[in-house]
Amino acid sequence: MSVQKSITQQFEVRAKTAYVEAESKPEQGYYFFAYRMMIKNSGNSPAQLVSRHWVITDGQGQIEEVRGPGVVGLQPHIQPGQVFEYESACPLSSSSGSMKGHYEMISESGEKFTIEIPEFYLVAPHALH
Repeated sequence: MSVQKSITQQFEVRAKTAYVEAESKPEQGYYFFAYRMMIKNSGNSPAQLVSRHWVITDGQGQIEEVRGPGVVGLQPHIQPGQVFEYESACPLSSSSGSMKGHYEMISESGEKFTIEIPEFYLVAPHALH
């Protein structure tokens, strides 16, 4: 499991990843990874997460971009001091890859801003040998 973190606009973002062997089919080029995102509002003002943008790169350098509203069907309001966590997953066609991107936010006053999601790595244990 790996952990990456970033602090932007008084928000801290952390990612934890895990290879899910039971869901993977390496012989078919299918590697399944789970990840847990933690978004902490370290500032003094609430904000709402309205959308996300992911850049997913597999071990062969193939890039996929994913954009959409909210995360896991939610557009959470994150209050000062609050931590919002969610879990999701990402299949890859290789045993390693990475994800990075940003969350689009809107402040209580209507100001739009982005929070960087630092690059984190998806690596199957056997890919390290």
